[in-house]
Amino acid sequence: MPVEGGLYLRLTIVRQSPRMAHFVYIMASRPGGAIYIGRTGNLSARVEAHRAGASVHTAKYKIRTLVWFECHGDFSESLQRERSIKRWPRAWKNALIAERNPNWQDITAHIPV
Repeated sequence: MPVEGGLYLRLTIVRQSPRMAHFVYIMASRPGGAIYIGRTGNLSARVEAHRAGASVHTAKYKIRTLVWFECHGDFSESLQRERSIKRWPRAWKNALIAERNPNWQDITAHIPV
């Protein structure tokens, strides 16, 4: 289907492998600082996009450190978990991070390949 300027809009259907991982993650500006909670199928690429300023929120608040993530095997499961965490009080989110990463260090190197 032609679009303005002679470009074509191409829709791609992506078939998800049953083994395709879905990640829920938290990035932070500093310990106890601004955070961003998100969900993605490619965590490494998404972290790099945040660091490059692709997200207005993460760029504005200098959120560049991956401090927590978990892997889900199902899209709807990861979506439900992300929405749930976003509704939590801030103290619960801080406790979730501190449980596995008490110093809020960058854990990008621990992303499964």
